[in-house]
Amino acid sequence: MDASLDTCGRRRVPLLLLPLLLLPLLLLLVEEAAADCLKPHGRGNIVLTDEALLMNDFPEGVDVTLECANGYVVESGSGSMTCVDKNWTEPDLTCKKKDCGPPKPQRNMSFNISAGTLFGAVIRVICDKGFQVNGSSYKSCYATGWSGRAKCGIVTCDKPGEVTNGKSSWVPPDKPKYGDVVQYVCDKGYALVGANHVVCSESGKYDPRPPTCEGKHFGTVDTNKEIGYTPVIVSVICVSLVACIVALFLHKFLLKRKGSYDTREDLKPELLLFQNL
Repeated sequence: MDASLDTCGRRRVPLLLLPLLLLPLLLLLVEEAAADCLKPHGRGNIVLTDEALLMNDFPEGVDVTLECANGYVVESGSGSMTCVDKNWTEPDLTCKKKDCGPPKPQRNMSFNISAGTLFGAVIRVICDKGFQVNGSSYKSCYATGWSGRAKCGIVTCDKPGEVTNGKSSWVPPDKPKYGDVVQYVCDKGYALVGANHVVCSESGKYDPRPPTCEGKHFGTVDTNKEIGYTPVIVSVICVSLVACIVALFLHKFLLKRKGSYDTREDLKPELLLFQNL
């Protein structure tokens, strides 16, 4: 028995023919669905806007917008593209890296920007002589601008230590800063060994090193000096006397030897006359 469909009593259609009748309609729907564009994608430094990312269907004629990626800015174009015959039109958007520009000047601070100031660049913080970086020594160019906080604080030295048998001129409770001078004096009876003042240098050390105070010991030192010199003087005098005595005896000896061969030619005439009598 054939199954049929009564359409208001006018005619009866077999149920087996129903899929054949609906097939053209289904093909039309599939064809229309196939006309939609695929979901677009960004490329390089160009990305879809948040609105486009939330869309699920992209039928014929629909528009979506692209924008520059994070850290990039529009150089030219609008970034709009349209679905036409299952394909997206080519966007005219071009993007370039954001330029953070030179960092804001700060007191006693400069920057080495040899790497440039574009997005992704890293620069070094440089402090003036006698100052040091407090914080980050580098800054990076991000989409929001320069990152990293830093200040240049003046270099300080440790407080001068106590000087045995002496004192320093540093009175303030704070530490000496770069360029500060500290004077030193010794107590009575003690001598300063080293420089009488030091300077807090850029390295945080004193230049030169702090001095010390040592005892003078006037009496002991003077006595030792006299005792040290007296033997030398006595020795010199003794040697001189011995030399004189030796020279005298040597002279007499030579005179005696000379007298044994004396021809008396050196005698005075009157003495010769006296001897002849």
